[in-house]
Amino acid sequence: MDSAIDINKVKIEAKNINFYYGQTQALRDISLHIHRNEVTALIGPSGCGKTTFLRLLNRMNDFVEGARLEGKILIDGKNIYSKKTDIYDLRKTVGMVFQKPNPFPKTIFENVAYGLRVNNVRDKVLIAERVERSLKQAALWDEVKDNLNKSAYALSGGQQQRLCIARTLAIEPSVILMDEPTSALDPISTAKVEQLIYQLKDDYTIVIVTHNMQQAGRISDRTAFFYMGELIEYGKTRKIFTNPKMEQTQNYITGRFG
Repeated sequence: MDSAIDINKVKIEAKNINFYYGQTQALRDISLHIHRNEVTALIGPSGCGKTTFLRLLNRMNDFVEGARLEGKILIDGKNIYSKKTDIYDLRKTVGMVFQKPNPFPKTIFENVAYGLRVNNVRDKVLIAERVERSLKQAALWDEVKDNLNKSAYALSGGQQQRLCIARTLAIEPSVILMDEPTSALDPISTAKVEQLIYQLKDDYTIVIVTHNMQQAGRISDRTAFFYMGELIEYGKTRKIFTNPKMEQTQNYITGRFG
């Protein structure tokens, strides 16, 4: 689906992925390359497999009883489903931001520091530096720098989502997965998060699930269209939205179904 691939630019490679929940096949023969320092959008109607695929990238489906994977997923050339893979190390490399903001019942500072403390970082100066840097990267520092000891629950929904992004950045991942990160936010907060995503791709590889076609068009470099567990089309976002190869893709992005 991707012509003339420069393998040096590939961060994640999915090879012939079939995935099952018990007897139900959720994904069918998915193969694609996700490029480093780009935003890749996964689009498609509800139940098409895009979130299932996203969760495979940091093995979150491991917790689902009866889940079974065939095929390989490589990150930096290493099979993350190898028996040698340490899942905790994988999740430091591959961070996740969820649909609804989910701050911990802690202070703003401790929310961002949490991952560092869990990973046995004890240096207070290092923690403080990392918290400040992560909040700056998440475009939240100027709004909270004088209130770091206040509860994260005092923040607005949009601020909470940026705090969750900062919490993810603090453990220095190289990949950030986002599952509809703006669906619970108002338009102004959505715009701030979109701007943030666009800036973060300089340092991270970002994969985002979105139902919002306009959002995919605004922030992503490449788009993958899923339908009924299959990858129908994958390519540069501009081409997918202006000149798709497949009629199903055309019908979806023009709103004829979904």
